[in-house]
Amino acid sequence: MSVYKTLSKSASGPSDEAPANGSAARKNKQRVLILSTRGVTYRHRHLINDLAALLPHGKRDAKFDSKSKLYQLNELAELYNCNNVLFFEARKGQDLYMWLSKVPNGPTLKLHVQNMHTMSELNFSGNCLKGSRPILSFDAAFDAQPHLRLVKELFLHVFGVPQGARKSKPFVDHVMGFSVADGRIWVRNYQINETESAAAKAAAGEDADKGKSSSGGGKDLDINLIEIGPRFVLTPIVILEGSFGGPVIYENKEFVSPNQVRSDLRRRQAGKHNARTEQYVERLAKKGDLGLRTSGGRQAPPDALDSRELFA
Repeated sequence: MSVYKTLSKSASGPSDEAPANGSAARKNKQRVLILSTRGVTYRHRHLINDLAALLPHGKRDAKFDSKSKLYQLNELAELYNCNNVLFFEARKGQDLYMWLSKVPNGPTLKLHVQNMHTMSELNFSGNCLKGSRPILSFDAAFDAQPHLRLVKELFLHVFGVPQGARKSKPFVDHVMGFSVADGRIWVRNYQINETESAAAKAAAGEDADKGKSSSGGGKDLDINLIEIGPRFVLTPIVILEGSFGGPVIYENKEFVSPNQVRSDLRRRQAGKHNARTEQYVERLAKKGDLGLRTSGGRQAPPDALDSRELFA
């Protein structure tokens, strides 16, 4: 919470972004184009709306028709004067992929979105001001590997709302956390909740009993985090050197396509069915060999001691 206190003090005090030589302050101009393909489900659409509400420097666009000619997104971003693209690709009505790209020179990151939960279905008690700026909290594991450092830099450009951005408010009241576990990136969003500490309340009560007025500037505040949502898990798949193209500079060898997972599951279920069918056929053949079947199979030879043979 030291970062939050520092930002709060800087927001209340004079701006320190102006350089000492008196020249114009350098502005962080990051704009994000947010769009998706056709075929997204209602849960995918709600997740996109939640992320768009958390990114006041983003611009929404209509659905993109093509799933193969993604290089056309560079021209679309240039048309909207955006230097970042957050593109959601839906496959087979159930799989969702997220593309993050720096336009026009790259790089491009492709991730698989899993375990998504929107704000409407979570019903958390936390809340934040629409258009406020977040604090981006990254796990220490992001600095351990080169591709994770690149992922962190892309997240900073896309999810980090610059000061004075379009439709943004000059407040910092929520934290977006990115942590790495099991080869995946877990994304959470928390509200920063400030409450007066018990010691400060007791001191204020004593001052009230004595008839003294206490100034609120030096109050001790207890700061805790309340989850807001949305929450989802990202699995890195591939990183391209260019913007929606170019050579592959990183590939996740441990990633298994959801199509392959479903195919293996169907093959396993089909194997169980085939094993049961083979057992049934073997059982029928064995009964036929023993003469236990009335229709089909081999008939048992007549017994010479059978009464029907003796008194025929």
